[in-house]
Amino acid sequence: MAERPAPLREPVTVTVARRVAPGREADFEAFSSALTRAATRHQGFLGAGMLRPGHVGEPWHVVFRFDSVEHLRAWESSPERAELLAAGEELVQSTDVQRVTGLETWFALPSRTAPAPPRWKMFAVSVVGIYSLQLALNLALQLFALPVVLRVAVVAVAVTALMTWLVMPRAARLLQDWLYAPPRRS
Repeated sequence: MAERPAPLREPVTVTVARRVAPGREADFEAFSSALTRAATRHQGFLGAGMLRPGHVGEPWHVVFRFDSVEHLRAWESSPERAELLAAGEELVQSTDVQRVTGLETWFALPSRTAPAPPRWKMFAVSVVGIYSLQLALNLALQLFALPVVLRVAVVAVAVTALMTWLVMPRAARLLQDWLYAPPRRS
């Protein structure tokens, strides 16, 4: 199935899983750092991070974000990146790249390789989750005499954290049959 193109002005997150050649881990870390430093100089770069494997032989994961697909493409087609990748080729046994945009990160299930659900379904699930959390947290915080600025900050941080790590992973699993249902033919 063809990958849906992301809108050009929507942030995009890229995860790259690389299996590193045995004994080349320190060289790979230096290579990855150089690649990240180079990316920071490109327009639209929002950040990057590296997750080291839990065990020898498992992939290293590099996650980076750009503010738009357009800026990501400019980085990916840059001569500087091509040069660095060529120099680091001997360090890597295999590479797997995944791109996600916007709400798709909340709906990514480890067991699914299908495209993201339709945006209207992601919107509906997100609204229900955010509304429920906002309501519950605002009611709970009324018990305390917090200034409105502090209360809004607490709710924003709590809703974001709860949606990211608790609500959406569970909602995506619970509703996966509906979210990923093939469109009905008329």
